[in-house]
Amino acid sequence: QVQLAESGGGLVQPGGSLSVSCVASGRTVMTYAMGWFRQAPGKEREFVASISWNGDWLDYADSVKGRFSISRDNAKNTVYLQMNSLKPEDTAIYYCATIFRLYGTRRGEDYHFWGQGTQVTVSS
Repeated sequence: QVQLAESGGGLVQPGGSLSVSCVASGRTVMTYAMGWFRQAPGKEREFVASISWNGDWLDYADSVKGRFSISRDNAKNTVYLQMNSLKPEDTAIYYCATIFRLYGTRRGEDYHFWGQGTQVTVSS
């Protein structure tokens, strides 16, 4: 069993930055890829970013490429999402998830465990 807990969400102005974190407990996830997804009100869940088991391969949705950075610290069982140049359309609940693979995918259906999410609101 894996438990994931996101934190760091909040209110930020357009153009600002915010970093969210996801801490894993239970079974270690150091050998598993991790992903970030988000869901805005009335919209489908969408892929944001993923990171391979050792952090050497990163994948980003086109909508966030160049603005967001995913990273991980396996010693802390933590994955991060640094969000810069935030836009109102980035407003969503952000979820972290783990997949029993060395590399992530863009399909939420592939992921095995999910956190409860953290709210990110981008507004002036």
